[in-house]
Amino acid sequence: MNHKRLTLLAVLLIAALVLAACPQPTPIVETVKETVVVTEVVKEVVEKEVVKEVVVTPTPPPPKKGGVFVEGSSADASILNPILWADSASSRVGGWFFPSLFGTDPFSGAVVPTEMAESWDVSEDGLTWTFHLRDGVVWSDGEPVDAADFKYTYDAIASDNVETPRKSNVEGIESIEVLDPLTIQVTFKEVKCDGLLDLGLGWLPSHLYAEDFSDIMENEYNEAPPVSAAEFVFKEWVRDDHASVVRNDTFWKGATNMDGWIYKVVPDAGARLAQLQTGELDMIGLQPEQLTTVELDPNLNVYKFKDDGYSYIALNQANPENPQPGRDEEGNLIEQDPHPILGDINVRKAIAHALDYDTIISKVYLGQGYKLAANVLPAVEWAYDPTIQPYDYDTELAAQILEEAGWVDSDGDGVREKDGKTLSLTLVTNAGNTTREDLGVLVKDQLDSIGFDINFEAIEFGTLVEQLLGQTFDMVIIGWTGLGTDPNDDAFWHSRFDQPGSGFNFVSYQNPKIDELLEKGVSVPGCAPEDRAPFYKEIQQIIHDDIPYVFVTGSVGNIGYSNRWDGINPGPWSFYHNINQWTLKD
Repeated sequence: MNHKRLTLLAVLLIAALVLAACPQPTPIVETVKETVVVTEVVKEVVEKEVVKEVVVTPTPPPPKKGGVFVEGSSADASILNPILWADSASSRVGGWFFPSLFGTDPFSGAVVPTEMAESWDVSEDGLTWTFHLRDGVVWSDGEPVDAADFKYTYDAIASDNVETPRKSNVEGIESIEVLDPLTIQVTFKEVKCDGLLDLGLGWLPSHLYAEDFSDIMENEYNEAPPVSAAEFVFKEWVRDDHASVVRNDTFWKGATNMDGWIYKVVPDAGARLAQLQTGELDMIGLQPEQLTTVELDPNLNVYKFKDDGYSYIALNQANPENPQPGRDEEGNLIEQDPHPILGDINVRKAIAHALDYDTIISKVYLGQGYKLAANVLPAVEWAYDPTIQPYDYDTELAAQILEEAGWVDSDGDGVREKDGKTLSLTLVTNAGNTTREDLGVLVKDQLDSIGFDINFEAIEFGTLVEQLLGQTFDMVIIGWTGLGTDPNDDAFWHSRFDQPGSGFNFVSYQNPKIDELLEKGVSVPGCAPEDRAPFYKEIQQIIHDDIPYVFVTGSVGNIGYSNRWDGINPGPWSFYHNINQWTLKD
């Protein structure tokens, strides 16, 4: 036995004897990166023993690299440009490339400084916001991401050369100034209580576009973004099949562990579920009838959450054969050519009373929803008005309303007529969403039972979006998601966003009182919720009474995903918020 080993044994023996004879003091534990454990005893003159224990913590192995995460969906993207897209599929794919000013807390929905802006200041009058950007962030081609990209993006939205549904994001902005490459100053025309949320769009790489924005609308980059300043870089997009991206090794937050991500278009809901079970897909949005199957599969997980959105039937107020903007170039209202059937409030009211919402939620959504009376969600407690009730299911009342409005079945064929026009409408939704398809069948049956003649069609999602934005539809089953925590939804209702081809007020809803209330709701001095609430409660009542939408259900989300990945921690505002931490299991 060598000398060092004898010495160590002697120390340990003395320690054992001392500790056996004396009360044991509380160890002082320190964690260090060592390869041995040493226990030492120090005996002071006052006979006080102190034990110092150094505990080994092995250096963890580096995260496992590799793997490709595959998400399945019924709908393909339409365009990969953050200021041009208007659908969630495009946002899902394109969202991997473009930086933004700020982030959203995945669990609360609050605005957080997790993206390009490290911090910001607000002037005393609430009009001027100064944003301080992160240094050293680059596009994947090595060019810096800076204030010029932000300004270019928002100037492009405002430009007459760009037709975009995001015009509402710049309506309230007076000016955008680049104080230096890392400092942006945005001044609003007047107090805009949700103004910060307007500044959250993805940024375009300004160094790749024309200064006058003339190449944005038809640019090849809209289908193949050449650079990225986010988690992934573009690889390929095969329309109606898949889009794929690969790891961005220059991402300032750190490269993902996975090699890439694929967005796979699988139109049939049953096929999506089957591919999730076989491992061909890692994630899908679940139809209500699929929940039990996934919950019983030991290889799968389910994430359930209340989505910040709702499902509805959009009722076009204007003639789909003659779409017109809501305002002219001087900002004056343009009187709309009314829809020949849905322009009649009595028809809309009859539709609202003819639908059995309890049955819809229980049988179509399998309980994964809740009744909603108007456009503000219960989650926005300070602005939500619980006294407004959904329309009662009352087919006798619905028939009476039609009868009194002159819609009668004069020839006994089961379809009502008025002034030589039959009560015939086309109802569409996107194919591949079985819940919406089932809803369409039920809506057709319930409306036909009181004298409507509904032609229901499930069509390709891109075609549906074209009809919506083009305002060439009668009725559409669709939904909003990602509405956030502020009740201002002027883009859906204000007449200035009635813009065929690009605006989100695609039902051509015009109500000067609503325009006024929406403007007042975001310009309250101080922006205190209790001062803003009365405007939004009045808005809800008017929207409820005018019926531009039939509100079907508040959204409950269900996501099925594979358990072959470690680190997944979904939140209701983001499933992917920590994707750079995900790793394949061994």
